Amino acid sequence: MILVLKAIILGIVEGFTEFLPISSTGHLILVNQFISFDEQFTTVFDIVIQLGAILAVLIYFRKKLWPFGSSNSNTKEVILLWQKTIIGVLPAIFFGVLFGNVIEKKLFNPWIVALALFIGGIIIIIIEKKKRLPVTSSIDHLSIKTAFFIGLIQCLSFIPGTSRSGATIMGGVLLGASRTVATEFSFFLAIPTMFAASLYSLIKYRGSFSLDQYFLLSVGFIVSFIVAFFVIKFFIRYIQKSDFTKFGYYRVILAILIIIFLLVT
Repeated sequence: MILVLKAIILGIVEGFTEFLPISSTGHLILVNQFISFDEQFTTVFDIVIQLGAILAVLIYFRKKLWPFGSSNSNTKEVILLWQKTIIGVLPAIFFGVLFGNVIEKKLFNPWIVALALFIGGIIIIIIEKKKRLPVTSSIDHLSIKTAFFIGLIQCLSFIPGTSRSGATIMGGVLLGASRTVATEFSFFLAIPTMFAASLYSLIKYRGSFSLDQYFLLSVGFIVSFIVAFFVIKFFIRYIQKSDFTKFGYYRVILAILIIIFLLVT
């Protein structure tokens, strides 16, 4: 029962933080300091529950992402969107293959998370202080070149605490996209990125877990999916009226609290 409760809590954390610019990986690393499974299972669990959040994106944006069927009259636009998404994910695949293992071994610790949260929070606040008129106000008008550069910026999220969504959204805004366009493309970019990571992890550790552990993976996956779905719905509405400054301050405050905790324990 305790293990199931852990799976539920971690699923909630992942679903709540994956698409907000506050770093899901950073939050999972922090929560895992207090509740976690064994090291190998924790690694796979954290990745699989991210796949649950990605499924929420597929379901929520199914009309924009599914190019076939009589209900979708914009097949060409959908296919082009997928092309942009695939091009955008190429830098992450390239750098992930080269440096993924090294980054995981060297940087996955609370100190790095705190530093990345703090710096990322300050950057978000600075960007939002400078009001910009967006050049791209529709996802259909996002160029392939811009998609590739957003993908490059996404690579900063290999540093835990940076936030994949935070890097891609802020990167998109700096490159001229509206908040809505930058946020939606960040969601879409997450699909191949996290699906590839989850698939790789499952193949790498296949057959290594018991039936009980597969049950825990299922629980975390389902909880993450449900929470992420409602977070996406909230976030899309939020960005239509507000900016990301509050998330910047949240990151800075959380980073300071983490540093204080690390110093006194």
